[in-house]
Amino acid sequence: MPKVLISDKMSPRAAEIFRERGVEVDEKTDLTPDQLKAIIGEYDGLAIRSATKVTAEILAAAGKGNLKVIGRAGIGVDNVDIPAATAAGIVVMNTPFGNSITTAEHAIAMMFSLARDIPLANASTHAGKWEKNRFMGVELTAKTLGIIGCGNIGAIVADRALGLKMKVVAFDPFLTPERAVQIGVEKVELEDLLRRADIITLHTPLTDATRNILNADTLKLTRKGVRIINCARGGLIDEVALQAALDSGQVAAAALDVFATEPAKQHPLFGYENVICTPHLGASTAEAQENVALQVAEQLADYLVSGAVVNALNMPSVSAEDAPKLKPYMQLAEQLGSFAGQISETAVKSINISYEGRVATLNTKPLTALVLAALLRPALETVNTVSAPAVARDRGIDVSETKREISADLQTQITVTVVTEQRTRSVSGTLFAGAPRVLEIEGVPVEAELTQHMLFVRNEDKPGFIGALGMTLGNAGVNIANFKLGRVPGANNAVCLVSVDSVVPEHVVKTIVGLPHVTLVKPLSFR
Repeated sequence: MPKVLISDKMSPRAAEIFRERGVEVDEKTDLTPDQLKAIIGEYDGLAIRSATKVTAEILAAAGKGNLKVIGRAGIGVDNVDIPAATAAGIVVMNTPFGNSITTAEHAIAMMFSLARDIPLANASTHAGKWEKNRFMGVELTAKTLGIIGCGNIGAIVADRALGLKMKVVAFDPFLTPERAVQIGVEKVELEDLLRRADIITLHTPLTDATRNILNADTLKLTRKGVRIINCARGGLIDEVALQAALDSGQVAAAALDVFATEPAKQHPLFGYENVICTPHLGASTAEAQENVALQVAEQLADYLVSGAVVNALNMPSVSAEDAPKLKPYMQLAEQLGSFAGQISETAVKSINISYEGRVATLNTKPLTALVLAALLRPALETVNTVSAPAVARDRGIDVSETKREISADLQTQITVTVVTEQRTRSVSGTLFAGAPRVLEIEGVPVEAELTQHMLFVRNEDKPGFIGALGMTLGNAGVNIANFKLGRVPGANNAVCLVSVDSVVPEHVVKTIVGLPHVTLVKPLSFR
């Protein structure tokens, strides 16, 4: 009988679900890291919330035992070392949609509290004061709410704000104009949002692209007296810059549910009368806690009893029957999706995945989910193969598959075509001796193996380019491992894929952008 450890406080119903499904369960909360390390090898599954920290050290201890799956009741998995879990062959799951309404409602509550100084007025009145003239608030009606990140939670916030008769503008690279119209928001660029919004609320994942998205420079662009809310992730706001903006009056007030370092028991903003702080309560309602606890129990039980994989962050969701047939194509699908995602700079309108030859005879849905997850991951770090279709749907991205069981030249071929607001991009690949191989990029034939560190360059097909590129990389100490050039004769259009031994520094990329005949440069990374 499989055995699961619940190491954080959850609804009692979660343990009942495990037992009903034939899974033995222990509930041991408030364990120290050493205590968890000592017993983790006894269990097949681990169910957690945010308190348990599943470090590489814990996973190393688990690797000596039976641990097969970790389930996070909630969306954030900052407390799980996913690369270490993957290396140990341990599946990591989350429950990405169980607390969306609760988090959105907390942001709305924060907005009301900021607008009417409710926490401060409450404390003053409890102290026996009657400072009616001190707390002059503002109406929300007709104010402009700026939403940074308009996915599932952001769209719910927008819906509530529109009900309050607010004007809503949204910045989200993956929000299509059609989806923006559907949910009633105006899609804008970040600078426009900053200049127009009376209130700004953040609902985006924490990625390299969004880290400190509100910083000293961007805060200077805001309307004087703006109010800022963060119920998403600590690290989206440069807290030092926010403090300076509050001190100067550029920002009138802020409401923070999340912090760069948690638990935040000390903070420079604690004690500011115009700053509301809550201890990461975004998902803290009885309904949300019940939902995510039941979902994680169902998912772990399904995996341990039948092998079904749902909401996995480090492997695709595939049935036991399809897995052996699809396995050779999974890495190819993921790499093509990752390639398309890394070279797509503007909002995606549609994605088509074309399957030709032998792969077209299989159940390609898991492959399409892999493509989507890899394509969206540069902007949405937490997206996985199960949530990716829903994320694409929430952003109004049209996803389609085409199949042709006979391929003209190859036994199998997959092509990913992405239509953005500015252009159409495509990348094709196949399997060669069982390994993924790129065949064509944006209509230009180029055969190459994808490696960990690469550089993609599009250029005019004119003399001198290859030498200038090689010299630039050489002068910067970047070693070229492989160089693949593709061109369309007579079309003045060429691309190259350069495999390098290390990450190309940003200043070197900028130098290459400035070389004659270069039209696009993109550093790429593949797992």
